[in-house]
Amino acid sequence: MRDALWKMSAAAQAEAVRGAHVSAVELVDSHLDRIAEVNPQVNAVTQLLAERAREAARATDRRRAAGEALGPLAGVPFTVKESTAVEGVPTTFGTARFRDLVAPADAPPVARLRAAGAIPIGHSNIPTLILAGMHTRSELFGDTVNPWDGSRTPGGTSGGDAVAVATGMAALGLGNDSGGSVRVPAQFCGVAGLKPSTGRFPADHRVLGPDDPGPASQMLVTDGPLARSVGDLRLAYEVLAGADPRDPRAVPVPAYGEALPGPVKVAVVADPGGRGVHPAVRGAIETAADALTDAGYDVREVGDVPRMAEALEAYGRITVTEFAPNWPVVRQLLGEGGDRYIEMAMERTPPASADELMKLMGTWLAIRRSWAEFLDAYPLLLGPSFTEPPVEPGLESRDRAGRDRVGSGMRLCTVTSFVGVPGVAVPTGVVDGLPTGVQIVGRAFREDLCLDAAQAIEDRLGVLTPVDPRDPGRTVDGQTTAD
Repeated sequence: MRDALWKMSAAAQAEAVRGAHVSAVELVDSHLDRIAEVNPQVNAVTQLLAERAREAARATDRRRAAGEALGPLAGVPFTVKESTAVEGVPTTFGTARFRDLVAPADAPPVARLRAAGAIPIGHSNIPTLILAGMHTRSELFGDTVNPWDGSRTPGGTSGGDAVAVATGMAALGLGNDSGGSVRVPAQFCGVAGLKPSTGRFPADHRVLGPDDPGPASQMLVTDGPLARSVGDLRLAYEVLAGADPRDPRAVPVPAYGEALPGPVKVAVVADPGGRGVHPAVRGAIETAADALTDAGYDVREVGDVPRMAEALEAYGRITVTEFAPNWPVVRQLLGEGGDRYIEMAMERTPPASADELMKLMGTWLAIRRSWAEFLDAYPLLLGPSFTEPPVEPGLESRDRAGRDRVGSGMRLCTVTSFVGVPGVAVPTGVVDGLPTGVQIVGRAFREDLCLDAAQAIEDRLGVLTPVDPRDPGRTVDGQTTAD
């Protein structure tokens, strides 16, 4: 049975451990065996925490033997993005300069998953400093490979977690998203992902020392889980949600809201902003719309989402303004070519003056109001996470045209992060050997509605992963390190 343990859902793994059908050690060892088999091909797990994970599993088994109640994620292995702190392990951000930056404590979401019984099994790869582009390639660990097709990117910046989950190296991944970094790799790797409302999960995104980032980073970046099924995503959501004194942004909103009267209205926008959408993505949205209709939702095509172009412009201007003062130092940490993605953005979008920034903050609120009104009429929105199938690695850093193409492809993710509303990415099938998927966007703090709709889609279309890597296509230059 041990060989099959890594294939089980997170919920089934935890149930098996709680019921003494398997030990937590057996469960962890099954995943470590899978990592040894698969990671050399895909390079998703960077710092392997084998002995730490085994010790945590032994502690879980001792608690069960003593008759203690175990948590909802008892024994479940999960990966953690290289930018998120795991106590006693370097938080490298994928750069050589931070390889010895040992975290003194778990970040809040890691602590919450641990408290629920889950076990961190390794860090996962990211683009260098989360800034080198959408493709998951870091200076310290190299490229992560899409298990469906090695000539396509797994997406990012949470691409390491998406690949680890998709291939069965972990049941859950902990990423973060400020404009698609959970949802895009979920679509590209055939898994589910949740970008929560701003303030739903507590977090700590400080990089060095006690200083917090500026307002754009505070408001846009949200930690979020990846899983192979919507049920597992819901389980992680329930564990991660809630207030925490370590993060005053996190608010005590109930994880589940009141049921809505009548069939829930779903607005469908296949081509947000009217910039074009690939036929495979349009087909995925149509398939998901049919699934929701079959499930009893009131599905309606609408003209567009609110203020797309204005929101993209404001997002870019505000983030560049916050980032510009530190750019001369940061670019030195990105390694050869790692600065191209941000440099192209800064060439096109100049920082705002103080007066302009104050006006932009007002624009931000106005756009959020427009979206609140839109989602008052339509509690859910069905659209793309990315408007194309997975693209080639590094397209966004190759030249201006490539960067614009990628930025346009993830435009709905960017705008919904800017607005602060939740989105759930869910797979819909496979076209030409590559996974397809959609995202369900909802009202602020109504992740439950998004998850319900995503579950309805999954119930009708199925789960795509775990998968074995298919034709990696090129040499991986990173390697797994063991503690």
